[in-house]
Formats: sequence, C-alpha cells, structure tokens
Amino acid sequence: MGLVLGQENMKRYETFDHRADIGIRGYGKSVEEAFENGAKAMFSVMVDINDVKPVDKEDIDCEAPDLETLFVEWLNNLLSNAHLNGMLFCSFKVEINANKLRGSAWGERLEKHTNHLMTEVKAATYSMLKVVKEDDGYIAQCIVDV
Repeated sequence: MGLVLGQENMKRYETFDHRADIGIRGYGKSVEEAFENGAKAMFSVMVDINDVKPVDKEDIDCEAPDLETLFVEWLNNLLSNAHLNGMLFCSFKVEINANKLRGSAWGERLEKHTNHLMTEVKAATYSMLKVVKEDDGYIAQCIVDV
C-alpha cells in the first residue's frame, strides 16, 4: 500500500493489505522510534498526516507485560484518546522503561479534516503482531481493524 522513507532513505513506516483489514509497520533505530512510526502508519490510514498540524498535545501512559502487547496498548490508547477528544495525531514521542510507556501525541481537532478522512481505524489487534530487532533497527507491526 504505502512506504514512507525518512532521512538517509531509512524506512519510517508502511501500510500493507491484509484481507478486510490493514497492516501497519513502524521502523526505527530504536524500539521507541519504531513505536512512534507505527503510530504514524496507523494515523496515515485515516488521513494524510502531512495535512495535520501538531497544534495540540496529548500525553499517553500505558503498560503491558511485554513489548508486543505494549505496542498494541500504545496504539489503542492513541485511538481512544483521538476518539474521546476529537483529535487526529501526526507526531509522536515515546519513552519506554521496562514494561511502561510514556508517550506524547501532537495533532489537531478532527473537525478541521472531516472532508479529508479516508478510512476509520477501529482498533489495533494482536494479528501478525511483532516487535523485533533486526540488523538495521527495530520493526513494530500489527493489523488494524478497519
């Protein structure tokens, strides 16, 4: 579906087809960066995140017994926050310490983008879930229910 490259042509994130749902994959030099780029991938399913301005900030804290579950918790907490507060996010910062995540998300109000919404993401799932270290960095991926 789509691959986004960052500086030095390093992959940042991508989306991929998965039956009736969509897969998201975040890449990073650190696991935190992979989580941040995974969030960008998820919100890029909903809207062109390049059109969203980082005006308002929301803080997200979550914890889980392992990195894979923490990735799904992070994404679902972002979705819950976005739905409850009528937000779309475009920029993310994550700190992970053991099984706890402290994150921030920046974006703007949904009503500014209602004419530009693409696909609603209902939830991040455990399907195809993985957080792995590879030679050139980390990958965090899962399937999102649309």
